[in-house]
Amino acid sequence: MFKSIIVGAVCSLVLFQAQAQNLYMPRDIQHAFNKGTRAMDGKPGKNYWQNHGRYNISITALPPERNIKGVEQIFYFNNSPDTLKRLNMKLILNIHRPGVARFGSASDDYLTPGVQVDSIFINGTKKPWNNKQAANTNQMIGLPKPLMPHDSVKLDITWHFEISKESGREGMIDSTTYYMAYFYPRVSVYDDYNGWDTLPFLDAQEFYNDFNDYTLNVTVPKNYLVWATGTLQNANQVLQPEYAERLKKSFTSDSTIHIATKEDLAKKNITTQNSTNTWTWTANNISDMAVGVSDHYDWDAASAIVDTKTGRRASMQAAFLDAAADFHHSVQAGRHSLSWLSQNWPGVPYPFPKMTAFQGFADMEYPMMVNDSHTDDIGFSQFVQDHEIAHTWFPFYMGINESRYSFMDEGWATTFELLIGTSEVGKEKAEQLYKGFRVNQWIHDRSTAEDLPIITPTSELRGGFGNNSYGKPSLSYFALKDMLGDDLFKKALHTYMDNWNGKHPIPWDYFNSMSSGSGRNLNWFFNNWFFSNGYIDLNLQKVTKATGGYMLAIQNIGGFAVPFDVKITYTDGTTTTFHQTPAVWEHNQKQIAVNIKTTKTAASVVIDGGIFMDADESNNKWTAK
Repeated sequence: MFKSIIVGAVCSLVLFQAQAQNLYMPRDIQHAFNKGTRAMDGKPGKNYWQNHGRYNISITALPPERNIKGVEQIFYFNNSPDTLKRLNMKLILNIHRPGVARFGSASDDYLTPGVQVDSIFINGTKKPWNNKQAANTNQMIGLPKPLMPHDSVKLDITWHFEISKESGREGMIDSTTYYMAYFYPRVSVYDDYNGWDTLPFLDAQEFYNDFNDYTLNVTVPKNYLVWATGTLQNANQVLQPEYAERLKKSFTSDSTIHIATKEDLAKKNITTQNSTNTWTWTANNISDMAVGVSDHYDWDAASAIVDTKTGRRASMQAAFLDAAADFHHSVQAGRHSLSWLSQNWPGVPYPFPKMTAFQGFADMEYPMMVNDSHTDDIGFSQFVQDHEIAHTWFPFYMGINESRYSFMDEGWATTFELLIGTSEVGKEKAEQLYKGFRVNQWIHDRSTAEDLPIITPTSELRGGFGNNSYGKPSLSYFALKDMLGDDLFKKALHTYMDNWNGKHPIPWDYFNSMSSGSGRNLNWFFNNWFFSNGYIDLNLQKVTKATGGYMLAIQNIGGFAVPFDVKITYTDGTTTTFHQTPAVWEHNQKQIAVNIKTTKTAASVVIDGGIFMDADESNNKWTAK
């Protein structure tokens, strides 16, 4: 194939500062840049800050009893220049309360009384709390005295909740298997562009959390196993020696170690035989914790090298019903994911010590965990697991605000799922799945909501939410990759990731980082893909004989700057493909002329976008008369 080569000049910082002004920027975002918390070169500004928490959480779960009890101590550090007179608490499990705002309906099995706070103390002073009034997913609490810049406050909270019978992102998997997420009261994000994050959780858009340090103690009955975010601190205290040794062995094993099998579970002697055992987990500089417990799930584990320079390994574990054939492959599939994603795309070593795949119903990501449903199609199960593991880098490595900008994480996970899928099943099959699963429905849906700009805040979307989060942004990333080439695209991507690892980037940080990292003014491209109402529809208007070949007149009806192939079949039966990158649209995004050099006589010409599916393919072909 012949690929157009676009040579761009290296831009100076002054140019980057000027070009950033070409992108629409809301007033609150402008204010953050003006304050110096964000910089036009894509880096955090000299005045950038973010707040931080230290959480010590203990929960008790005694299945089949549904009531979960918790106690926590939070040290919250105000690194901002602002004096805080109150804190906003996130109570995500209040989504289960009857009457709370949510996107969809709720069955009786989904509904619970939500989070019930028993007591809350702030710096030792008890605060009044009314659970009937604190019925939503946000609750402001006043502080006894203002929290000054660079000071901290201590909260002591006891609470309980009923685990939902219906399991989605969290809840009962069965009567003695629970998956617990978003289960503790937490201080919401206070950031430099929006202040307190008070967006309600509506059971659709996802999450936005600070990077915190956690100690989590999970008390369960004997013979119950626990899997959680973080590193298990007391394996020798909660597991019998044989099983603790199997777990230890798995940390350096390429082969799957069966830590607990169906036969082992039947003996009811895997854990220490106290009436209850408390499992302790720690994780630092991470955005959340999740927990799974069961008395009848198999437990497999192995490990993979995720950093070839240092030889560092990460543990890959799986917890599942013995009858789930796909999960028996989960550990080895996960080892491949961790290694491939670390070494190829995004090409940043997996940052955590462990990943656990837990059989549930969510098909959802959590720090160091995925909760995936069982399917009879082992290949599709691997596809889903790949996607959820890919979320490690976006949103968890990068601290994405999913509730406002879901395309900043779902779009990347969707991109990585195709890239790793190509390595697993081949280009044709991977692209067929991508087009069918991510592109086809959107490109053939004429609804107004489907053409809303990608930059539209996720919190303001209902129709169009899915495609604006997954397929459309993923296509933009692939289009940019095609235009820059793999090496320069990866250089720019790593510039962005290095700038914002462990912080809270917003779309303008991505735009500016990619321009800085590539040394090119990419604002025309980002304006086209993120700020327009575009879609994909090219029209091959005419083909005319020209000196040294043919001239193609192509109209961009949909507007998106997409790559495409010009496929020419000659009268002698041979064919040639000429690739056009999105750079051909830089100066005119509605109409271009493509000059094809050939000495042969064309019988037909077709323009083919590949994964960039065309809304109307009827005008993509020319045939000589």
